[in-house]
Amino acid sequence: MAEYKDREAFIPYRKADVIELCVEDGKLGAADAKKFREFCEIVSSYYHFDFLKTIESLKDNFAHINPDADTKARIVPTPQQCKEREMQLLEKFEEVLQRANYKRLTQEEWEQATSQESLITLKMQVDFDDFERWVCYHRGDGKNTVQIKKLFGKKELTMDTYERVVLLIQFKDEAYFKAKKRKLETLGFQPGKMYIYMYKKIPKADMEVLFPNVKISMNLKDRLMLIVPACAAGFLTLFKILGSLLIIAAIVLYAVGITKDEIKTDMPTLIAALTGLGILGGFVFKQYVGYKNKRMKFLKDITDTLFFRCLDFNGGVFNTVIDTAEEEECKEVILAYYHLLTSKEALNEEQLDNKIEHWLEQKFNTKVDFAVAKALGKLEHLKGKVDGAEQAVVSRDAKGVCKALAIDDAKTVIDYIWDNFYSYND
Repeated sequence: MAEYKDREAFIPYRKADVIELCVEDGKLGAADAKKFREFCEIVSSYYHFDFLKTIESLKDNFAHINPDADTKARIVPTPQQCKEREMQLLEKFEEVLQRANYKRLTQEEWEQATSQESLITLKMQVDFDDFERWVCYHRGDGKNTVQIKKLFGKKELTMDTYERVVLLIQFKDEAYFKAKKRKLETLGFQPGKMYIYMYKKIPKADMEVLFPNVKISMNLKDRLMLIVPACAAGFLTLFKILGSLLIIAAIVLYAVGITKDEIKTDMPTLIAALTGLGILGGFVFKQYVGYKNKRMKFLKDITDTLFFRCLDFNGGVFNTVIDTAEEEECKEVILAYYHLLTSKEALNEEQLDNKIEHWLEQKFNTKVDFAVAKALGKLEHLKGKVDGAEQAVVSRDAKGVCKALAIDDAKTVIDYIWDNFYSYND
């Protein structure tokens, strides 16, 4: 099977669109097309119900570390039980993300992304020591071209983006932050809790913005742009009012010996000196306001990134990811079954993979690295009784050639599985 570094397993079209294209392909007669739709319907129902156990497991293991929980624990878990639940949660959640065709962010990808030119012109630093654990998954590579202001005019910047990003963070406990002498009420998060975020269209160079403990400061260029003009203008202003400042100093030093007549005589000079001092104070205030405005713009850029691109957070992410995983697995199973069912020649795994990838490219003009091994594994796992004998929807012979059941038999198998989910009523 061909492996592509520039392709993903994600099929960027809805399950309904995939089913319609299979029917419109013209390889199924009217009667078989109706049966194929029924097969897709019962397969979708099966996976929807099957994922129910997964979502319940995620919610149960997340309950004690959910920062948004509005329910109370009947029995508070022990520290050991908490650790076990957290590991089970992490393991199950990563499994679901992979089933939804997300990829884990590697250290190499992180370093490469954060070394790129950022749209947010500030210095960002994340203290990873604050985390008990963190994982990041992404899906979909895209590009976004924007115009940014430069010293002389504007410049077009093409940024690499992740279409979807899922970030899971668990902070260390209160003892850690107290040991670092950090005030708990100013942290902006709850120590020991777990936070889960889902974002869309995140520039790779701005990944640090997603972390709630990111520290923001001006980069060297911005500092120089602020300090150098300020110093130059400050020296110029100071030079202009130097004489006035000297007069003020003299007045202060000899204040005791100054008569009323001398004060009246020196009043214009005093006023001029105080005016110069006011100019200097106004300049200092102007530079301070400029710095504050610059920082406010930085914070607005971050707020825009987090607010407008956040799809879901914490427990809500489970539902979104589960829904995506369910959709992806249904599309993969339906495509693999359809192409085995309608193929005129016998296909092994590699041939099936190439056939589906070529079909997707023709129909959708989309290059996909189809997850054929996962799809066939799912179809082989769907086993039930047909005419008294147990059969799988798809099976392989000793040479690896795949064989799919006829539509009626495939429906019977899944119906058998559905009927035997529970056996309370003998």
